[in-house]
Amino acid sequence: MIKEAQLQTGKNKILWIVSKKMSNSEDFEWRLSNFISNKNYNFDRKKILNACGENYIDDAFKVISLWKNYKPTPLIKLDKLSNKLGLNNIFYKDESKRFHLKSFKALGGAYAVEKITKGNKNITVATATAGNHGRSVAWGSQRLGLKCKIFISEYVSEARANAMRELGADVIRVKGNYEKSLEECITQANKNGWEIIQDVAWENYENVPKLTMAGYSVMIKEISNQTNQYITHVFLQAGVGGMAAGAIAGIAKYFKRIPKIIVVEPENADCVLKSIQKGSLQKVNIKKESIMGGMSCGEVSLVPWKVLRESVDSCCSISDDNVAKTVAMLKNKIFGDEKITGGECSTPGIISLIASSKNSEIRKKLEFDKNSNILLMGCEGDADETLYNKLLSKGNIELSI
Repeated sequence: MIKEAQLQTGKNKILWIVSKKMSNSEDFEWRLSNFISNKNYNFDRKKILNACGENYIDDAFKVISLWKNYKPTPLIKLDKLSNKLGLNNIFYKDESKRFHLKSFKALGGAYAVEKITKGNKNITVATATAGNHGRSVAWGSQRLGLKCKIFISEYVSEARANAMRELGADVIRVKGNYEKSLEECITQANKNGWEIIQDVAWENYENVPKLTMAGYSVMIKEISNQTNQYITHVFLQAGVGGMAAGAIAGIAKYFKRIPKIIVVEPENADCVLKSIQKGSLQKVNIKKESIMGGMSCGEVSLVPWKVLRESVDSCCSISDDNVAKTVAMLKNKIFGDEKITGGECSTPGIISLIASSKNSEIRKKLEFDKNSNILLMGCEGDADETLYNKLLSKGNIELSI
């Protein structure tokens, strides 16, 4: 059975096709690849804050709020979408306006650089990145007059590489995926005495990732001051899990009521989902890289895992199919009254929310209703302008009648 609804956008009418399978009323166009509930769920504020370092969370806001040009990023209401889905409010945290870096990552890497180097100008910092974290580290290094080495995989676009070079970083491209670039970063840093500023934790390397996650918690601090509505559900994107864990730490610190927390990942890089399903860290062999490059990670970072394994209510995964369309719908004001520049990694929350809402079984599990207040993380804008414009063009074609 196919139902069609038309939404007016200026002079153009966008056709929104809602296709349902008879068997389970699953939305065919907006569908999840996988969904699980966490059988080990137990949200413990104290345990979460201990894992992340509550003192870091307190300090992060004090430090970052004093940076030049700091201001809270917008919290936008997607009223058209909330009305369509029968929900009270949908809030979209627009990180495209974060400093001039167009990503939430600006909060983490740059903060870690400042805390680790402590004013020492003779330190060279190094990191591996899919793009946005490296840009933050490069910016933080430039602010403090430090040398910076950034390792990227063969899959990172030249546009992202150039953005880091423009911030004074020496960018080294490594054959292979993100994991290979990280291995090379660690090797070269150990050989040359560079300071690694990485958002991934491993054995005996947890302090810097904690600082990075503390930076991300600033988003939640801002949100707690931007609305008096109690958030009932939060969708959090996950790559290695740093943003999700940082946001959860912020929730533990700043929210009076604990919402349902849903983690969303690319279907070919669902390491958080598989780890929570098994109750232990699981590595995913990524056979096909997602267009959501910053989320295309095969293994959960150690510190985030300590937070995610019990605090996440549910996990889901999605394909790349609706990414371009969602980028265009944000820009074309389909979801709300404002034009929003949302990059590829800003789309998963919206995609998974729509898919979850249209699936009667999942909707019931998540307890969506007319009183639900949903928080989505618009974690980046057009940080990769070339890719963004390509996706926007493709999405507009998909939406055209």
